[in-house]
Amino acid sequence: MLRSFRNFLNEYLLPAAAEETADAHEHRLRLATAALLMEMTRADFAEQPVEREHVLTLLAREFGLSSQEAARLAELGAEQAHAAVSLYEFTAAIDTSLATADKIRIIEMLWQVAYADGALDKYEEHLLRKLADLLHLSHRQLLQAKHRVLEAHGQAG
Repeated sequence: MLRSFRNFLNEYLLPAAAEETADAHEHRLRLATAALLMEMTRADFAEQPVEREHVLTLLAREFGLSSQEAARLAELGAEQAHAAVSLYEFTAAIDTSLATADKIRIIEMLWQVAYADGALDKYEEHLLRKLADLLHLSHRQLLQAKHRVLEAHGQAG
């Protein structure tokens, strides 16, 4: 298991430091996104399988990954989020690298995970507000993203 984890790091997330490529940068952004998504699954203190499955679906779709690659990325993201002192290291990577529209897309993904179990918990909403602030998104942008997610799933905002 540990060897598999190390191979995944070496292959997908930690290319040689001398080769700081666009791919390496993209991998760090994927890891940061996965960590935030996995943190959302734990925000309400009741990890639901449907939330984790939704994360896997989002990672596969957004990053063009196979289901196995998405599962490995989600696992690594969960481990990174659990080991992190704060979420700042993840939001900083995203905030400094992505355009506003891309940051809003990540917030929409987070809303989708929050609503995956059919209910929005106050802790999930709090986390979303905190993350939007760390990503330098306005309250209006946060709520617009929420309404787009709800509309896409036929729910009223």
